[in-house]
Amino acid sequence: MPTVSLKPHPDSPASPAERIEVVVERRGEAELTLTYRVFGDRRRLLLPEMSEAAAGRTDELWRHTCFEGFVQAEGRAEYLELNFAPSMQWASYRFARYREGMSPASVEPEWMQGGLRNPLWLEVGVGVGRMARPDLPAPAWRIGLSAVIEDIDGNLSYWALAHPPGKPDFHHPDSFALILPPPEPA
Repeated sequence: MPTVSLKPHPDSPASPAERIEVVVERRGEAELTLTYRVFGDRRRLLLPEMSEAAAGRTDELWRHTCFEGFVQAEGRAEYLELNFAPSMQWASYRFARYREGMSPASVEPEWMQGGLRNPLWLEVGVGVGRMARPDLPAPAWRIGLSAVIEDIDGNLSYWALAHPPGKPDFHHPDSFALILPPPEPA
């Protein structure tokens, strides 16, 4: 189970987040678990309220504090985007290739932990299954991990495993910097 660190984009404003770590686990051929931990001045983070009513599929989560995962089967152009917020809202999309052919994906979180606020960090976790398609074998996955952090003044900072040159672009192939091998045969 690797733990990786996200880096702020060089053009992002100062952020109350000092560091972001993500625990990543691939289970079986189609399951992924992501747990994001944001360390820093939690009082300056702008977080959506958690509520049962707010939970569910919601578009444009990237406009506020949210966490993203991108999954691409090695050697394929298509990829999956997963978004989830501390409010328990989430979204999933399929892309045919880099920023093209976007459509809602039928991938839903099997479980979520939204906005656990302990004295040391904000923690948000998600478990996603059924990501593999029958026509897509289970090769290695290229993974992109990212976060948008909003502060109480409305400023957004952009965090990712890797940033390509230019403005923040979590969809860019260079951002898919983590390789998760296929599962071990049973």
